[in-house]
This record gives sequence, C-alpha cells and structure tokens, in this order.
Amino acid sequence: MIKNTFLLTALVAGSFTALTSRPASAEFAIRDGDRVVLLGDSITEQRQYTTFIETYTLTRFPQWNLTFRNIGWGGDTAQGGLGRAGRDMLPLKPTFVTIDFGMNDHGYRAFDDGIFKNYIDKQTQLTTLLKDQGARVALLTPQPIEDKRPDPDQDVRNQFLRKMSDGLRDVATKQNVLFADQFDPYMAVMLKARQTDPNAVIGAGDAVHPGPVGQTIMAWAVLKSLGAPAAVSSAELDGNGGKVVAATGCQITGLKVADGGVSFTRKDETLPAPVDPAGETVTKLIPLLADLSRYELKVTGLPAPKYQLLIDDQPAATFTAQELAQGCNLTLAAGPITEQARQVRNLVVEKNNLFFNRWRNVQLFSPPDWAKTPAFEATREKELAKLDEQIAQTEVKINAARQPQPHAFVLKPVAP
Repeated sequence: MIKNTFLLTALVAGSFTALTSRPASAEFAIRDGDRVVLLGDSITEQRQYTTFIETYTLTRFPQWNLTFRNIGWGGDTAQGGLGRAGRDMLPLKPTFVTIDFGMNDHGYRAFDDGIFKNYIDKQTQLTTLLKDQGARVALLTPQPIEDKRPDPDQDVRNQFLRKMSDGLRDVATKQNVLFADQFDPYMAVMLKARQTDPNAVIGAGDAVHPGPVGQTIMAWAVLKSLGAPAAVSSAELDGNGGKVVAATGCQITGLKVADGGVSFTRKDETLPAPVDPAGETVTKLIPLLADLSRYELKVTGLPAPKYQLLIDDQPAATFTAQELAQGCNLTLAAGPITEQARQVRNLVVEKNNLFFNRWRNVQLFSPPDWAKTPAFEATREKELAKLDEQIAQTEVKINAARQPQPHAFVLKPVAP
C-alpha cells in the first residue's frame, strides 16, 4: 500500500522523473558511431518501442553515424538470448545493446526461486559476454501485465515481475551497466487510469503485448533512463518590437512584424521526435513531449487574440496570443516539419521490416534435406546480397530525410 501510494502521488504531482533510473552521466547513453542492437522477446520483435528509440535518436542527432538492428524473438528468454548470441547478435558487432527479457522467463506465475535465480544468472552471463566484446549494455525490465482488473499491482505475475526487475537492477549495479525500469512507470500509469475506470486499458494491445500507446510508454521510460535530452530547439520572439529574444538549437532570420502578425525563417539543428500517430493519445497519460521533444515557440506582444500558424504556406496549428506568450510545443503541430519527422519513422519501419525478412526468412531459413544443395546456398547468398543492398539504400534515404531544412513561419491573426 505504501509503494502504491507513492506511485500515485508521484503521478498526481507530475514527478515522473523519480520513477525511472538515470545513468550516472548526464550524457545520452547512445553515442555517435554506435551499432545498436535491440535484443529481446516478442515484445521487442513487435518493433514498436524499439522504433521510437531508434527514430528519436536519429532525428535528435541527425549528423551522427548510427545503425540499429532489432533481433527480438517471440517466446524468447534470457537463456534463449544467451544461446543465440553467437548466431544473431555478435556477428552484428554491436557497440551498444539493450536487453529486454523477463516476460517469458517468469512463466506467467507466482514467484519461483529457481526461475528467479536462472533469470539473474543468464542476464549476468549475457552482460558479461557483451562487455567482454567491448559493448556497452542497458538492462531493461519488462513492463507489467495488463489484465482488466482494478489492482494490477496485486496480480501475482506482476509481483514476480517486480521482484525480477529489482534483481535486474542489482545485476546492473554489480556489472556497472545501465538499468532502465519500465515496470514502475508503466504500473504507475495503469494505477492512475484505474482510479477512474477499474477496467481501463492503456496499452491498447493484449495483456502481454502492448499496442502503440503502451509501447510508447515503454520507449519513454527507457529513453529517460538512458539520459535522452528533452530539448529539440526553442525560439522566443518579441511580436511587438520585432526582435529575436532568444534562439537555442535554431536560427531565426528575416523576422518581420506587419498587419498584426509575424513572419520569419526558422532553421533547426534537429527534428522533433516522430510519434506514432496511432499512439498520440499517450500524451494524455505521460509527459512525453515535455520529457523527450520540446520543440518550442514563444511569441510575446501579439495584439490579436488568436493566430494561425502557417509553415511553408501550409496551415499547421491555431493558438491564442496567450498560449503563444506562454510558449507552445510544436512537436505534433508543426505541419511539414512534423511530417518530415514522420517520414523518417516510415523509412525506419521499412528498413526494420527489410532486416527482419533478411534475417528470419532468408538467413535463418532451413530447407528440407533434399533441398540442401550448393545451388540452394548460392540462391540464398544472392537473395541476402539483394536485401543488404535494399537495406543500405533505405538507410541512405533515412539519413537524407532526417536532415532539418529551413522553413518559412507565419503567424497570422484570425477571427476569435
């Protein structure tokens, strides 16, 4: 009861930061030049929370040289991940690996000491193996199970998952690697939602496999734990005097004040985070944009009560003068800029699907004995080469699509 009260109080107060574990360094855990591998079970194989992590990083650091490979496997466990490391993970020569196991490990049951010890042992071995290969590691807890009940924290399966998560934290401490707790933040959101609706379902998937909203909560918790910066860029303008008061992460040129409105050109250094349109309602549950995508515009001294924002002559959003004076986050309302970020996401999804097909359907395809011939293997190699080229071409498109461009902004008075 004390722990539940703390979680709910933290939510009501907006203090989500206390619910995730940050690395000792203030720097983002992913670095320029990294080959990132995302290891896990079917929840990772869904390629949803991992896609958010990938697209966030690509758009926030558009000049970095990065590759991401998802090797989630349905039904897998930490023991299974360790067993296939030599086949699936090490050949990718990862420099940074996230490991998300636990849901299948605990067998969907109440606490079992033998299962717990095996989970901790295999996670420790996985971490040691990767460290010996020179890779940095982040250990991710599983998210809770989301059955329709008013007290998900009292589900014995979730209580076991919580103990596994606590044990994983100890592994991370002993191994001196990063730890990302998805369990507590996700549980806190569930408990808050069920205060008003005992049957509320926030993940929009099944009890074990969250849909876009739940997977975005997972990505939010992980990225915060990895020290992901919130700031995209910010601009503060004086709409009466026609002055640039401040600009961080962007350049403002050609500022003009005329006919009660304001126009200028804005060139950002990065893009806002691409949010899956199917999961945008997550912003009603967690401070996703405040924590991970502060793409801000503040304009003071505007004479009219309401303004339409046009970007490159395209209607983007409508704000009151008061909202603009307080500052607006444009992540989801920046017209062509938001669409550019979403295009990056679309290309990442395409690339990840190509890699999945290459890895699972071609590389690991096992033909019947009668088809195991040199000719078959030659055909396999040809298909692998074709898919590798398609993946490389898609990554070229991703790198081009994530480069920010200058845009013409206009704030035009509209009738209230």
